Amino acid sequence: MNRTGTIHQIRGWRAALAMTIFVAIAFVACVMPDTPGGIQPTRALRLPIEIPLLALALLLLPRRMAIGVAVLSTTVVFCLLLLKIGDLAVLSAFQRRFNPYLDLKMIFDGWNLLSGSVGTFTAAVSIGGAVASLAALVLAFSWACIRITNLSDQVRKTAVAVFALLLVAGVVLQAANVRAGADAVAQLRVADYLGERLSSVARSVADIRAFESELHEDAGYPAGAPSFDRIKGRDLILVFIESYGRSAIEDPRYSPLIGPRLEGVERQLSEAGFASASGWTRSPTVAGLSWLAHGTLLSGLWTDSQARYDRLMTSDRPSLNRMFRDSGWRTVAVMPAITMDWPEAAYYGYDEILAAKDLGYRGKPFNWVTMPDQYTLSAFESLARSPARDAGVPVMAEIALISSHAPWTPIPRLVDWNSVGDGAIFDGQAESGDPPAVVWADQDRVRRHYIATIDYALETLGSYISHFGRDAVFVVLGDHQPAALITGPDASRSVPIHIVSRDRALVDSFKADGFSIGMTPSPQAPEPSMDRMRDVLISRFGGGQVD
Repeated sequence: MNRTGTIHQIRGWRAALAMTIFVAIAFVACVMPDTPGGIQPTRALRLPIEIPLLALALLLLPRRMAIGVAVLSTTVVFCLLLLKIGDLAVLSAFQRRFNPYLDLKMIFDGWNLLSGSVGTFTAAVSIGGAVASLAALVLAFSWACIRITNLSDQVRKTAVAVFALLLVAGVVLQAANVRAGADAVAQLRVADYLGERLSSVARSVADIRAFESELHEDAGYPAGAPSFDRIKGRDLILVFIESYGRSAIEDPRYSPLIGPRLEGVERQLSEAGFASASGWTRSPTVAGLSWLAHGTLLSGLWTDSQARYDRLMTSDRPSLNRMFRDSGWRTVAVMPAITMDWPEAAYYGYDEILAAKDLGYRGKPFNWVTMPDQYTLSAFESLARSPARDAGVPVMAEIALISSHAPWTPIPRLVDWNSVGDGAIFDGQAESGDPPAVVWADQDRVRRHYIATIDYALETLGSYISHFGRDAVFVVLGDHQPAALITGPDASRSVPIHIVSRDRALVDSFKADGFSIGMTPSPQAPEPSMDRMRDVLISRFGGGQVD
């Protein structure tokens, strides 16, 4: 073979490779599912009409215009892959679609969770591999598009004929399926998909503007600060239990453990002189972003996105913590998961913040979880409640219990309260069990670990209240449901909320708000949103009915 023939052969192979890469990547971008339930082999039998349309544009337009189409199509393919990967991830984790306007701000939080679950090295390799793979696909597609604009006349004519035939077949198939009312084998959906995503971003921008108006309308104390006379002089202890959702109580996989645990806690509290009432409240988030639930309950405004939360943190809307502080309580935040600066704390109006470094824990961490719940409560008792009690000042505390945070391994165990000390007693527990990578390789085992940590949190809290509750009023609730891996798809977004106090009349008053006496909420009880629950607390604690 002479040199000219070799060159033609090489060009032919390059043209074939470019066509193959172009069709393969465009096909993946167009038919790739955007929901976990859409991952089905039958999707490979579809013909995206966009592929022959784009190919004909690259083949028939003047080269300068075709280069512009190549750049635009590469951008579209990148957006499709990014959005669909984002949809699959966010739907699996948070049961909603990926929204670039709202979710790009949370990349760092996602890194913290992933690295805490599978380790920094594994997380870095996983993310690096995903980014490199996406970049390689986009670069390969870009090269293929450019190469298609520069084919020889003979190859170009053949390619035009093939793609024109595909286009005609696609249009005929789509029309036939539309008339028959069947699911289209040939589809033209990319524009609609991208248009809907742009619309969702526009709706989010409009939502933030509406939220800002709501913040301005509700700034300050329109009717004066609530007095909370009904619980005057008593500690109010607000406890969020991580990932404690409705499914933990009602899902048949978990109720055999949590049902008896709640009954046991109820008996334990009753023997110690406490009454309890329980209901449901709907969380603004699911599977993570606990701070959205905290912000919603404490502000009384629905805070279901990071953008809303960020705007809330710079507003004058009085938090429930600040209301109690202005009414004579010493406000304390106990946040064992906070390991870095926390500028948002200024909004809430705490007198004292006990973050991870302030709690004096000298034991080993439980993977992502910095310390077990029992130590958190023990440190709160010695560092915050006892000094305030000695000073004759009631405490309003907001406590986050995080032992039930993913990766749910190892599972802590309750020890004698007098043995807690500086937390070193928990070292053996922290080193027990399998690492997250082993536990998470088995979905059933992940679920068993999850519910075991919820059981531990409830047992620990019941023990703490019965030992140290005294005349305090406790509001205990979940921050959100866990991920769909734990609950299954389409689970309720509601979480349990419990009121515990030795003031039986106060506890009974919550029946008017749909609560049931005891530690187990009624399945038929209403599910008011968490922002409205603040109004209920203000009203029942003596501040008057809030509109």
